[in-house]
Amino acid sequence: MATPTVSASAAGTISLGGELTVHRLGYGAMRITGPGIWGPPKDHAGALAVLRKAVELGVNFIDTADSYGPNVSEELIAEALAPYPNALVVATKGGWTRPGPGYWSHDASPEHLRQAVEGSLQRLRMERIDLYQLHVPAPITPFDQSVGALAELRQQGKIRLIGLSNVTREHVERARKIVPIASVQNRYSFADREWENVLEYCEQQGIAFIPWFPLGGGKAAGEVLLKLAKKHKAKPTQVALAWLLGRSPVMLPIPGTTSVEHLQENLGAAAVKLSQEEMAELGSVRD
Repeated sequence: MATPTVSASAAGTISLGGELTVHRLGYGAMRITGPGIWGPPKDHAGALAVLRKAVELGVNFIDTADSYGPNVSEELIAEALAPYPNALVVATKGGWTRPGPGYWSHDASPEHLRQAVEGSLQRLRMERIDLYQLHVPAPITPFDQSVGALAELRQQGKIRLIGLSNVTREHVERARKIVPIASVQNRYSFADREWENVLEYCEQQGIAFIPWFPLGGGKAAGEVLLKLAKKHKAKPTQVALAWLLGRSPVMLPIPGTTSVEHLQENLGAAAVKLSQEEMAELGSVRD
């Protein structure tokens, strides 16, 4: 039986900062690196194939970071896709350093962020980064200094839009007093809504919300996903992503995978239409 044609375009579109429009199902490029998000992938050709297939299937928003590898994810994206299609937005992040596999260390100092942006520009083979996100506020660097450094880089033409990740509503409000904020990337799923107030603020302000770890976890989450997946003749991951798409018009899920088959499954989530009752049932799950 032929595999049904899927496309990220079926998820609709979202505006980033009122300047760029992308489909509401993107691709997260963290796991195309090696184990522990460290070093090259075991299947180099496979990683390139997934990136190219994602764009072929309508994905025009790819999210990465200099800390993924480190550097490896950005290098693979450039190898697979540069020179980039006009509609493709590649977003990256800075603010972490990597001392070893599975280890992450804060550095959101202005000096580090300036170096990080220059490095990302070189690895991604770009003259300007469409969306650059502060990966995480650093405890030893004043938040306003980190955002101010990105604002300066934007004025210099090295960044088009600025986003934040792993932040509170207060962080977003403070940042917006310094520079326009196009997106917020926080952990969020139907079973983990700790940052619901941040999502609600983003809805009010027209800021794109990019959920990471979007598939939920735990026994209760798994049970309700399996039940609804069977009802809709879908995969549990598709149901979880469909809930996110239905939850808010500013939601921009970026499920990641190292498999072309799984990529197609993820994009098929746009065809899963949950009822209000099913949305509420999933939204009541707590693990």
